[in-house]
Amino acid sequence: MDLWAPYLALVACLLLSTTTPTLAQQFQGCESGAYPPDKHFEVPVYDVDLDLSPLQRWAPLMADKGPQLVALIDDVKDLIKSVVGETIFKIIMNNLSKVATTLPYPFYEELVGISTFSELPLSTITMYNIFYEAFTLCTSIIAQDPSGYLYHGRNLDTGVFLGWDKKNHTWKVAEKLKPLTVQLNWKKNGTTLFRSLSFAGYVGVLTAVKEDKFTFSLDKRFALNGGFMGLLEWILFDDHEQSWVSFLTREVLEVASSYKEAQTKLMKTRLMAPVYFILGGAQPGEGCIITRDRDNADLVTLGSEKTGSGSWFLVQTNYDHWKNPPFFDDRRTPAIQCMTENGQINASLSLIYNVLSTKPVLNKETVYTALMEVRSGELQGWTRQCPDPCWPW
Repeated sequence: MDLWAPYLALVACLLLSTTTPTLAQQFQGCESGAYPPDKHFEVPVYDVDLDLSPLQRWAPLMADKGPQLVALIDDVKDLIKSVVGETIFKIIMNNLSKVATTLPYPFYEELVGISTFSELPLSTITMYNIFYEAFTLCTSIIAQDPSGYLYHGRNLDTGVFLGWDKKNHTWKVAEKLKPLTVQLNWKKNGTTLFRSLSFAGYVGVLTAVKEDKFTFSLDKRFALNGGFMGLLEWILFDDHEQSWVSFLTREVLEVASSYKEAQTKLMKTRLMAPVYFILGGAQPGEGCIITRDRDNADLVTLGSEKTGSGSWFLVQTNYDHWKNPPFFDDRRTPAIQCMTENGQINASLSLIYNVLSTKPVLNKETVYTALMEVRSGELQGWTRQCPDPCWPW
Protein backbone atom coordinates (compact mmCIF):
# COMPACT_ATOMS: atom_id res chain seq x y z
CA MET A 1 0.00 0.00 0.00
CA ASP A 2 1.36 3.43 -0.92
CA LEU A 3 2.34 5.47 2.13
CA TRP A 4 0.60 8.64 0.96
CA ALA A 5 -2.54 7.06 -0.55
CA PRO A 6 -4.81 7.30 2.53
CA TYR A 7 -3.71 10.87 3.13
CA LEU A 8 -4.44 11.85 -0.46
CA ALA A 9 -7.89 10.29 -0.19
CA LEU A 10 -8.60 12.23 3.01
CA VAL A 11 -7.38 15.50 1.52
CA ALA A 12 -9.51 14.86 -1.58
CA CYS A 13 -12.62 14.60 0.58
CA LEU A 14 -11.74 17.73 2.55
CA LEU A 15 -11.03 19.77 -0.57
CA LEU A 16 -14.18 18.65 -2.31
CA SER A 17 -16.17 19.76 0.72
CA THR A 18 -14.76 23.28 0.49
CA THR A 19 -14.83 23.85 -3.29
CA THR A 20 -17.56 24.06 -5.90
CA PRO A 21 -19.89 21.09 -6.48
CA THR A 22 -18.67 20.77 -10.07
CA LEU A 23 -15.09 20.17 -8.91
CA ALA A 24 -14.40 16.50 -9.52
CA GLN A 25 -11.64 14.52 -11.15
CA GLN A 26 -13.64 13.64 -14.24
CA PHE A 27 -12.29 13.38 -17.76
CA GLN A 28 -14.48 15.56 -20.00
CA GLY A 29 -12.69 15.23 -23.32
CA CYS A 30 -9.29 15.76 -24.89
CA GLU A 31 -7.95 19.28 -25.22
CA SER A 32 -7.21 20.14 -28.85
CA GLY A 33 -6.48 23.86 -28.99
CA ALA A 34 -4.07 24.61 -26.15
CA TYR A 35 -0.94 24.71 -28.35
CA PRO A 36 0.75 27.07 -28.93
CA PRO A 37 0.51 28.61 -25.44
CA ASP A 38 0.55 32.32 -24.72
CA LYS A 39 4.09 33.71 -24.80
CA HIS A 40 3.30 35.52 -21.56
CA PHE A 41 3.80 32.21 -19.75
CA GLU A 42 7.20 31.35 -21.27
CA VAL A 43 9.84 30.84 -18.61
CA PRO A 44 12.98 33.05 -18.66
CA VAL A 45 16.32 31.63 -19.80
CA TYR A 46 19.61 31.78 -17.86
CA ASP A 47 23.07 30.31 -18.37
CA VAL A 48 24.90 28.22 -15.81
CA ASP A 49 28.63 28.42 -16.54
CA LEU A 50 30.21 25.19 -15.31
CA ASP A 51 33.65 26.68 -15.93
CA LEU A 52 33.07 29.13 -13.07
CA SER A 53 33.78 28.24 -9.47
CA PRO A 54 30.79 26.41 -7.91
CA LEU A 55 30.63 29.23 -5.37
CA GLN A 56 30.07 31.78 -8.14
CA ARG A 57 28.09 30.05 -10.89
CA TRP A 58 24.64 30.78 -9.38
CA ALA A 59 25.26 34.46 -8.58
CA PRO A 60 23.52 35.99 -11.67
CA LEU A 61 20.39 33.90 -11.13
CA MET A 62 20.21 34.73 -7.42
CA ALA A 63 20.58 38.42 -8.20
CA ASP A 64 17.30 38.22 -10.14
CA LYS A 65 15.39 35.57 -8.22
CA GLY A 66 16.75 35.73 -4.66
CA PRO A 67 13.85 37.77 -3.19
CA GLN A 68 11.27 35.36 -4.66
CA LEU A 69 13.19 32.41 -3.22
CA VAL A 70 13.14 34.03 0.23
CA ALA A 71 9.36 34.47 -0.01
CA LEU A 72 8.88 30.81 -0.91
CA ILE A 73 11.15 29.42 1.80
CA ASP A 74 9.16 30.92 4.67
CA ASP A 75 6.03 29.10 3.55
CA VAL A 76 7.81 25.82 2.78
CA LYS A 77 9.31 25.52 6.27
CA ASP A 78 6.01 25.92 8.07
CA LEU A 79 4.09 23.68 5.70
CA ILE A 80 6.61 20.83 5.73
CA LYS A 81 6.63 20.97 9.53
CA SER A 82 2.86 20.55 9.52
CA VAL A 83 3.16 17.43 7.33
CA VAL A 84 6.10 15.51 8.80
CA GLY A 85 5.63 16.61 12.41
CA GLU A 86 7.63 18.76 14.80
CA THR A 87 10.04 16.03 15.94
CA ILE A 88 11.11 14.82 12.48
CA PHE A 89 11.28 18.40 11.21
CA LYS A 90 13.64 19.40 14.03
CA ILE A 91 15.88 16.38 13.44
CA ILE A 92 16.12 17.23 9.75
CA MET A 93 16.64 21.00 10.15
CA ASN A 94 19.19 20.64 12.95
CA ASN A 95 21.28 18.40 10.74
CA LEU A 96 20.88 19.95 7.29
CA SER A 97 24.00 22.13 7.45
CA LYS A 98 25.98 19.03 8.37
CA VAL A 99 24.22 17.13 5.59
CA ALA A 100 25.31 19.78 3.10
CA THR A 101 28.98 19.25 4.01
CA THR A 102 28.65 15.54 3.19
CA LEU A 103 27.32 16.12 -0.34
CA PRO A 104 29.65 15.24 -3.20
CA TYR A 105 31.49 17.95 -5.13
CA PRO A 106 30.31 20.39 -6.45
CA PHE A 107 26.90 20.33 -4.75
CA TYR A 108 28.01 21.48 -1.30
CA GLU A 109 29.98 24.36 -2.78
CA GLU A 110 27.05 25.39 -4.98
CA LEU A 111 24.65 25.38 -2.03
CA VAL A 112 27.08 27.58 -0.09
CA GLY A 113 27.16 29.98 -3.03
CA ILE A 114 23.38 30.12 -3.28
CA SER A 115 23.15 30.65 0.47
CA THR A 116 25.63 33.53 0.24
CA PHE A 117 23.92 35.34 -2.63
CA SER A 118 20.35 34.77 -1.40
CA GLU A 119 21.29 35.57 2.24
CA LEU A 120 19.41 32.47 3.38
CA PRO A 121 20.89 29.97 5.87
CA LEU A 122 22.67 26.97 4.37
CA SER A 123 20.31 24.62 6.21
CA THR A 124 17.33 26.29 4.53
CA ILE A 125 18.89 26.13 1.05
CA THR A 126 19.65 22.45 1.62
CA MET A 127 16.02 21.81 2.62
CA TYR A 128 14.82 23.59 -0.53
CA ASN A 129 16.98 21.29 -2.63
CA ILE A 130 15.46 18.12 -1.19
CA PHE A 131 11.78 18.93 -0.65
CA TYR A 132 10.79 18.04 -4.25
CA GLU A 133 11.39 14.37 -3.52
CA ALA A 134 8.57 14.33 -0.95
CA PHE A 135 5.72 16.50 -2.27
CA THR A 136 5.17 15.92 -5.98
CA LEU A 137 2.75 14.50 -8.54
CA CYS A 138 3.77 14.57 -12.22
CA THR A 139 2.93 13.31 -15.71
CA SER A 140 5.50 12.44 -18.41
CA ILE A 141 4.88 11.40 -22.03
CA ILE A 142 7.21 10.10 -24.76
CA ALA A 143 5.87 9.72 -28.30
CA GLN A 144 7.34 8.46 -31.59
CA ASP A 145 5.96 9.61 -34.95
CA PRO A 146 5.68 7.30 -38.01
CA SER A 147 9.18 8.25 -39.19
CA GLY A 148 10.74 7.30 -35.83
CA TYR A 149 11.14 10.88 -34.59
CA LEU A 150 10.86 11.14 -30.79
CA TYR A 151 9.15 13.78 -28.64
CA HIS A 152 9.10 14.13 -24.86
CA GLY A 153 6.92 16.28 -22.62
CA ARG A 154 6.00 16.56 -18.98
CA ASN A 155 3.91 18.41 -16.43
CA LEU A 156 5.68 19.11 -13.18
CA ASP A 157 3.10 19.13 -10.41
CA THR A 158 4.13 19.96 -6.87
CA GLY A 159 2.78 21.34 -3.62
CA VAL A 160 0.37 18.61 -2.51
CA PHE A 161 -0.40 19.08 1.22
CA LEU A 162 1.49 22.39 1.08
CA GLY A 163 -1.03 25.12 1.78
CA TRP A 164 -4.42 24.90 0.06
CA ASP A 165 -5.85 28.39 -0.54
CA LYS A 166 -9.62 27.93 -0.13
CA LYS A 167 -10.42 31.34 -1.58
CA ASN A 168 -8.39 31.09 -4.79
CA HIS A 169 -8.43 27.27 -5.12
CA THR A 170 -4.66 27.06 -5.48
CA TRP A 171 -1.71 25.47 -3.69
CA LYS A 172 0.39 28.19 -2.05
CA VAL A 173 3.75 26.58 -2.72
CA ALA A 174 2.92 25.77 -6.35
CA GLU A 175 1.97 29.40 -6.95
CA LYS A 176 5.19 30.69 -5.40
CA LEU A 177 7.28 28.26 -7.46
CA LYS A 178 5.96 29.59 -10.76
CA PRO A 179 7.97 32.86 -10.74
CA LEU A 180 11.04 30.81 -9.75
CA THR A 181 10.72 28.55 -12.81
CA VAL A 182 13.62 29.02 -15.24
CA GLN A 183 15.23 27.39 -18.24
CA LEU A 184 18.92 26.74 -17.66
CA ASN A 185 21.49 26.39 -20.41
CA TRP A 186 24.35 24.46 -18.81
CA LYS A 187 27.57 25.58 -20.52
CA LYS A 188 31.02 24.04 -20.61
CA ASN A 189 33.94 25.45 -22.59
CA GLY A 190 31.62 28.00 -24.15
CA THR A 191 29.12 25.49 -25.55
CA THR A 192 25.78 24.26 -24.23
CA LEU A 193 26.20 20.83 -22.66
CA PHE A 194 22.47 20.36 -21.96
CA ARG A 195 19.31 22.34 -21.17
CA SER A 196 16.99 21.91 -18.21
CA LEU A 197 13.81 23.36 -16.77
CA SER A 198 14.26 24.05 -13.09
CA PHE A 199 13.63 26.34 -10.13
CA ALA A 200 16.00 29.15 -9.20
CA GLY A 201 18.28 27.96 -6.40
CA TYR A 202 17.71 24.27 -7.15
CA VAL A 203 20.93 22.57 -8.25
CA GLY A 204 19.56 19.17 -9.27
CA VAL A 205 17.90 18.23 -12.58
CA LEU A 206 14.27 17.16 -12.99
CA THR A 207 13.64 17.87 -16.69
CA ALA A 208 16.32 18.10 -19.37
CA VAL A 209 17.49 17.47 -22.93
CA LYS A 210 20.99 16.69 -24.17
CA GLU A 211 21.08 17.45 -27.86
CA ASP A 212 21.19 14.40 -30.14
CA LYS A 213 21.69 12.15 -27.09
CA PHE A 214 18.63 11.85 -24.82
CA THR A 215 15.73 13.57 -23.07
CA PHE A 216 14.85 13.07 -19.44
CA SER A 217 12.15 13.67 -16.84
CA LEU A 218 11.70 12.51 -13.26
CA ASP A 219 8.38 11.59 -11.61
CA LYS A 220 7.82 10.97 -7.93
CA ARG A 221 7.13 7.37 -6.84
CA PHE A 222 5.20 6.70 -3.64
CA ALA A 223 6.61 3.89 -1.51
CA LEU A 224 6.96 2.93 2.15
CA ASN A 225 10.74 3.08 1.93
CA GLY A 226 10.69 6.63 0.67
CA GLY A 227 12.90 9.69 0.59
CA PHE A 228 12.53 10.59 4.27
CA MET A 229 13.84 7.15 5.23
CA GLY A 230 16.90 7.62 3.04
CA LEU A 231 17.48 11.10 4.44
CA LEU A 232 17.28 9.85 8.02
CA GLU A 233 19.74 7.06 7.20
CA TRP A 234 22.09 9.65 5.70
CA ILE A 235 21.84 11.81 8.83
CA LEU A 236 21.69 9.25 11.63
CA PHE A 237 23.82 6.41 10.26
CA ASP A 238 26.20 8.27 7.92
CA ASP A 239 24.96 6.07 5.08
CA HIS A 240 26.48 7.98 2.16
CA GLU A 241 26.59 5.00 -0.20
CA GLN A 242 23.37 6.18 -1.83
CA SER A 243 22.71 8.89 -4.39
CA TRP A 244 20.44 11.90 -4.07
CA VAL A 245 18.04 11.45 -6.96
CA SER A 246 18.21 14.86 -8.62
CA PHE A 247 21.97 15.11 -8.05
CA LEU A 248 22.43 11.77 -9.81
CA THR A 249 20.37 12.93 -12.76
CA ARG A 250 22.47 16.06 -13.11
CA GLU A 251 25.63 13.93 -13.11
CA VAL A 252 24.09 11.75 -15.82
CA LEU A 253 23.26 14.82 -17.93
CA GLU A 254 26.78 16.15 -17.56
CA VAL A 255 28.65 12.91 -18.20
CA ALA A 256 26.58 10.38 -20.18
CA SER A 257 27.21 10.46 -23.93
CA SER A 258 24.36 8.19 -25.05
CA TYR A 259 20.85 7.01 -24.24
CA LYS A 260 22.15 3.58 -23.29
CA GLU A 261 24.80 4.95 -20.95
CA ALA A 262 22.22 7.16 -19.23
CA GLN A 263 19.80 4.23 -18.93
CA THR A 264 22.39 1.98 -17.32
CA LYS A 265 23.44 4.63 -14.81
CA LEU A 266 19.85 5.39 -13.82
CA MET A 267 19.05 1.69 -13.40
CA LYS A 268 22.12 0.60 -11.44
CA THR A 269 22.86 3.38 -8.95
CA ARG A 270 21.60 2.96 -5.38
CA LEU A 271 19.18 5.79 -4.58
CA MET A 272 18.04 7.70 -1.55
CA ALA A 273 14.40 7.68 -2.72
CA PRO A 274 12.18 5.62 -5.03
CA VAL A 275 11.43 7.33 -8.34
CA TYR A 276 10.41 6.98 -11.97
CA PHE A 277 12.98 7.95 -14.59
CA ILE A 278 11.49 8.65 -18.03
CA LEU A 279 14.16 8.57 -20.72
CA GLY A 280 14.00 9.19 -24.45
CA GLY A 281 16.78 8.70 -26.99
CA ALA A 282 17.72 9.95 -30.44
CA GLN A 283 17.02 6.73 -32.37
CA PRO A 284 13.68 5.07 -33.17
CA GLY A 285 12.48 2.88 -30.30
CA GLU A 286 14.67 4.59 -27.69
CA GLY A 287 12.21 5.40 -24.97
CA CYS A 288 11.70 3.85 -21.54
CA ILE A 289 10.25 4.12 -18.06
CA ILE A 290 12.59 3.03 -15.28
CA THR A 291 10.68 2.26 -12.08
CA ARG A 292 13.15 2.45 -9.23
CA ASP A 293 13.11 1.56 -5.60
CA ARG A 294 16.29 2.39 -3.76
CA ASP A 295 18.16 -0.71 -4.93
CA ASN A 296 16.25 -2.34 -7.80
CA ALA A 297 14.82 -1.35 -11.18
CA ASP A 298 11.99 -2.35 -13.49
CA LEU A 299 12.38 -1.39 -17.17
CA VAL A 300 9.59 -0.85 -19.69
CA THR A 301 10.55 0.23 -23.20
CA LEU A 302 8.70 1.96 -26.02
CA GLY A 303 6.46 -0.57 -27.74
CA SER A 304 5.91 -2.67 -24.64
CA GLU A 305 2.34 -3.63 -23.79
CA LYS A 306 3.08 -3.71 -20.06
CA THR A 307 2.08 -0.12 -19.35
CA GLY A 308 -1.24 -0.02 -21.16
CA SER A 309 0.18 2.74 -23.37
CA GLY A 310 0.15 2.47 -27.15
CA SER A 311 2.95 0.88 -29.14
CA TRP A 312 4.21 4.35 -30.12
CA PHE A 313 4.02 6.22 -26.80
CA LEU A 314 4.62 5.91 -23.06
CA VAL A 315 2.72 7.63 -20.26
CA GLN A 316 3.95 7.75 -16.67
CA THR A 317 2.31 9.49 -13.73
CA ASN A 318 3.03 8.55 -10.10
CA TYR A 319 1.88 4.95 -9.88
CA ASP A 320 3.49 1.67 -10.91
CA HIS A 321 2.45 0.52 -14.36
CA TRP A 322 1.40 -2.89 -13.04
CA LYS A 323 -1.14 -1.28 -10.67
CA ASN A 324 -4.32 0.66 -11.34
CA PRO A 325 -4.07 4.31 -10.32
CA PRO A 326 -6.28 5.28 -7.36
CA PHE A 327 -9.75 6.61 -8.12
CA PHE A 328 -8.88 10.00 -6.63
CA ASP A 329 -5.79 10.52 -8.81
CA ASP A 330 -6.11 8.96 -12.25
CA ARG A 331 -4.24 11.14 -14.72
CA ARG A 332 -2.92 8.10 -16.58
CA THR A 333 -6.21 6.99 -18.15
CA PRO A 334 -7.16 10.30 -19.82
CA ALA A 335 -3.58 10.83 -21.03
CA ILE A 336 -3.53 7.39 -22.66
CA GLN A 337 -7.00 7.90 -24.13
CA CYS A 338 -6.09 11.26 -25.68
CA MET A 339 -2.85 9.95 -27.16
CA THR A 340 -4.69 6.94 -28.59
CA GLU A 341 -7.56 8.98 -30.06
CA ASN A 342 -5.15 11.30 -31.88
CA GLY A 343 -3.06 8.47 -33.30
CA GLN A 344 0.60 8.13 -34.18
CA ILE A 345 0.14 10.14 -37.38
CA ASN A 346 -0.32 13.22 -35.19
CA ALA A 347 2.60 12.57 -32.85
CA SER A 348 4.26 15.92 -32.19
CA LEU A 349 5.14 18.43 -29.50
CA SER A 350 1.79 20.12 -30.04
CA LEU A 351 -0.10 16.87 -29.42
CA ILE A 352 1.80 16.25 -26.19
CA TYR A 353 1.12 19.81 -25.02
CA ASN A 354 -2.59 19.41 -25.71
CA VAL A 355 -2.69 16.12 -23.80
CA LEU A 356 -0.80 17.68 -20.89
CA SER A 357 -3.39 20.50 -20.98
CA THR A 358 -6.31 18.08 -20.63
CA LYS A 359 -7.91 18.06 -17.19
CA PRO A 360 -7.16 16.33 -14.82
CA VAL A 361 -3.70 15.79 -16.40
CA LEU A 362 -3.53 19.56 -15.98
CA ASN A 363 -4.53 20.41 -12.42
CA LYS A 364 -4.04 22.92 -9.62
CA GLU A 365 -0.64 21.49 -8.77
CA THR A 366 0.80 21.94 -12.27
CA VAL A 367 3.65 24.44 -12.04
CA TYR A 368 5.05 24.06 -15.55
CA THR A 369 4.81 22.13 -18.79
CA ALA A 370 7.99 21.26 -20.67
CA LEU A 371 8.43 20.02 -24.24
CA MET A 372 11.67 18.48 -25.53
CA GLU A 373 12.91 17.39 -28.94
CA VAL A 374 16.17 15.45 -28.79
CA ARG A 375 17.66 15.90 -32.27
CA SER A 376 17.62 19.69 -32.13
CA GLY A 377 18.10 19.90 -28.38
CA GLU A 378 15.01 22.10 -28.19
CA LEU A 379 13.46 22.73 -24.78
CA GLN A 380 10.32 24.81 -24.33
CA GLY A 381 8.77 25.65 -20.98
CA TRP A 382 5.70 27.51 -19.73
CA THR A 383 4.18 28.06 -16.32
CA ARG A 384 0.55 26.91 -16.15
CA GLN A 385 -2.83 27.98 -14.87
CA CYS A 386 -5.85 25.68 -14.43
CA PRO A 387 -9.11 27.64 -14.32
CA ASP A 388 -12.00 26.22 -12.34
CA PRO A 389 -13.49 23.71 -12.45
CA CYS A 390 -10.12 22.03 -11.94
CA TRP A 391 -9.05 19.12 -9.76
CA PRO A 392 -6.59 19.94 -6.91
CA TRP A 393 -4.06 17.39 -8.29
